[in-house]
Amino acid sequence: MADQTATNPTAPVAEPAAGGHDRILILDFGSQVTQLIARRVRESGVYCEVWPFTAAPERIQAFAPRGIILSGGPASTVDEGSPRAPQLVFELGLPVLGICYGQQTMCMQLGGKVEKSDHQEYGRAYVEVAEACALTQEVWSPGAREQVWMSHGDRVAALPEGFRIVATSEGTPFAMVADDSRHFYGIQFHPEVVHTPHGAQLLRNFTHAVCGCAGDWTMAAFRAEAIARIRAQVGTGKVICGLSGGVDSSVAAVLIHEAIGDQLTCIYVDHGLMRGGETEQVVSTFRDRFNIKLVHRDASDLFLGQLAGTTDPEVKRKTIGRLFIEVFEEEQAKLGGADFLAQGTLYPDVIESVSATGGPSVTIKSHHNVGGLPEHMRMQLVEPLRDLFKDEVRALGRELGMPEAIVGRHPFPGPGLAIRIPGEVTREKVQILQKADAIFLGEIRSAGLYDAIWQAFAVLLPVRTVGVMGDGRTYDQACALRAVTSTDGMTADVYPFEVAFLSRVANRIVNEVRGINRVAYDVTSKPPGTIEWE
Repeated sequence: MADQTATNPTAPVAEPAAGGHDRILILDFGSQVTQLIARRVRESGVYCEVWPFTAAPERIQAFAPRGIILSGGPASTVDEGSPRAPQLVFELGLPVLGICYGQQTMCMQLGGKVEKSDHQEYGRAYVEVAEACALTQEVWSPGAREQVWMSHGDRVAALPEGFRIVATSEGTPFAMVADDSRHFYGIQFHPEVVHTPHGAQLLRNFTHAVCGCAGDWTMAAFRAEAIARIRAQVGTGKVICGLSGGVDSSVAAVLIHEAIGDQLTCIYVDHGLMRGGETEQVVSTFRDRFNIKLVHRDASDLFLGQLAGTTDPEVKRKTIGRLFIEVFEEEQAKLGGADFLAQGTLYPDVIESVSATGGPSVTIKSHHNVGGLPEHMRMQLVEPLRDLFKDEVRALGRELGMPEAIVGRHPFPGPGLAIRIPGEVTREKVQILQKADAIFLGEIRSAGLYDAIWQAFAVLLPVRTVGVMGDGRTYDQACALRAVTSTDGMTADVYPFEVAFLSRVANRIVNEVRGINRVAYDVTSKPPGTIEWE
């Protein structure tokens, strides 16, 4: 389509984003999958940011987006005081796409009507495509029946003036609508999730065909811009990076080191909750391969001592988060002080702990490097990966020239094995779990399945079961195995191992790990479960 300023003289003149990229603005109404919209937009090479729906009109204008997307959310537009988009959004002359709640508030604010539905739709649904529009070009054809993913209890009951029906579903007469002259589009389903097969293409049509974005934002561009942001934030200050050896903290460390060199010192805290042999691997890799200054602090006695008697998972996470900061502050004092603490915080960490954007999303659990931070931390945070999903972090690592053995590693939580031992954590339990986990991952690698699995691990359950070994009775702990497939960690499905594989792993664990006499396999997807057990 033509540039917006050419057809609407009142539209703001778009200023180039950092690096000269087009921008899409996503206004967050609190959906748990809002960040997936950003991920899909970025996959198409378009830079975007997620802001709260309460963003000030002046800030929106200054951002100069090429288009605006309104996310879904948990509220109901028919309730008094429910969220609304800034009215300016519909007055800028820019394309607007409303998704689920975003469609409902757009229609209501423009003169339509929304009502509680007597036919709620959750999960897989199908839409009948009635007409074509800019969103559906080369994706859906009139007369087609297409699968989508729905999650709503309200629906648009009457369209604002200027809108027409593009698609309908059994419970939603206005599943997709369009105002072609104003370039306003509304869809009741969620194109951002993988369960809507052509969703990414529909979003690409909005960003490229409707908004006219060039699609030139790449991980190379992110790398350059992130380095510039790090240098601007840090200046001549000293930075300590909490290095766990996982993908996130490793990529963050290498990126920050590229930006500021020896102003960075990495601190590896061995909290006694790592996988077997991992400490030695992390220390040797970063000291020898990357030539990054590294302090190795063995704090296992401190962490395990503080966790003694603790069973509540939130208390565990917050205790570990507090101790991490205390140890960092001790180490920064030994180094002569530091101004900044760097962390490998990602979008999923933030969205599950608190709203990433100040919006009303519901807290699922606290993460040690987000919700578990003490209120009076004496260092400022540097979080260069905070707006990235895991797959984007891996791509950034490859862009930085990091070896596949690091960037391809399965995710490992900051609290370590503490959240894979429901109930009280003891040194003995950690040692038992390390052995079981090593067997499971070793068998996965031997079978050539490691790269096909997003995350795999063992969980030591606070359950004792009766067993028979030899001619004697045992009364030992049960172990659960967990392996999932995912693309971003926001949703996950169980990995379908063959029974023979699981039997082999279970047999080895029971025979080789003293203290475990029963093995189970967790087949729960996310949602309703989380990937980790705590």
